[in-house]
Amino acid sequence: METGKIPLAGLLPDELTQISGIKPAFRGKQIFKWIANGAVSFDEMLNLPKELRKNLSENTVIRSASVTRTLQDPDGTIKLQLTLSDHSCIETVLLTDSTGRKTACVSCQTGCAMGCAFCQTGRLGTGRNLAAHEIVEQFLFLEKIAGKLDNIVFMGMGEPMQNLNAVRKAVMVLTHPDGRHLSGRRITLSTSGIISGIYDLADNGPPMRLAVSLTTADPELRTRLMPVTRSNPLPDLKAAIAYYTKKTGKRCTLEAVLLKKENTGNPDTTSLINFARNLDVHINLIPWNPVPGIPFESPSPAECKNFLHVLEKAGLIVTLRTRRGQKIGGACGQLGKNLLNEISK
Repeated sequence: METGKIPLAGLLPDELTQISGIKPAFRGKQIFKWIANGAVSFDEMLNLPKELRKNLSENTVIRSASVTRTLQDPDGTIKLQLTLSDHSCIETVLLTDSTGRKTACVSCQTGCAMGCAFCQTGRLGTGRNLAAHEIVEQFLFLEKIAGKLDNIVFMGMGEPMQNLNAVRKAVMVLTHPDGRHLSGRRITLSTSGIISGIYDLADNGPPMRLAVSLTTADPELRTRLMPVTRSNPLPDLKAAIAYYTKKTGKRCTLEAVLLKKENTGNPDTTSLINFARNLDVHINLIPWNPVPGIPFESPSPAECKNFLHVLEKAGLIVTLRTRRGQKIGGACGQLGKNLLNEISK
């Protein structure tokens, strides 16, 4: 992005009008709709006066980031590396399931401070928060490649609850009726378990689905695997989830990354069953995706199926996730792999 130019992808129609000094006001709605429809040049905006297009080109930019790498897995998963205006990089992923439904997995930070022992992104360090336009742009870049997307999940690089204001603004832009008009039912925020953020989201919105990366309900093991547990203990986390589901009427997803011989035994199923008791939750089991340098192993198919069956027998709603994007470092817990490789060169 050229220095001094205002990025537009994260602005609402009235903000576009104000920032650009556009008259009449309906021009802001026109620009907003063009951006939502994937325009990458002001020359495409043919219903705008030529002088306005020239002024916009001189003072603003539609997208501030650029795609510097595109990787595609044989299973259809696509991962983009984006270089931001300050030269930092992020990754964003397009997932396509067996029914053809397409989901954008977007990042909200350039790194992650959570330090989960099984996750690649945490090895990048804290990084910085993304601005709303940098989040929206990821969605737009993926739609440019794959066409209209069905869902968006804040499950990429970073902890969304640590950048909730920018996430909120991005959601406002993507759900706006004059633009992309994505339904809140098709938006999911995944958190490592920031309790204050869960209450904030429940009380102040915007409406979306909540997923909590639980991994294990054993307090000692979870503290070792997920340091966030120290300041967000499991009993308080359970209370926050219960509050969220009651306040919003939305079922919460509990995500459990399965690590061979770490959290797949009978004590682990028992603690997870007890945690989920009296909660309106759906449990996603995610076999760990290998990351070089991280000393865990993926569980065997039999190990996963046994874990699944024990939970189902207890009356829980459980899904064993299909692995996608492993070969390009685009699977759950692998984002940042390619960035780390470049840093180490």
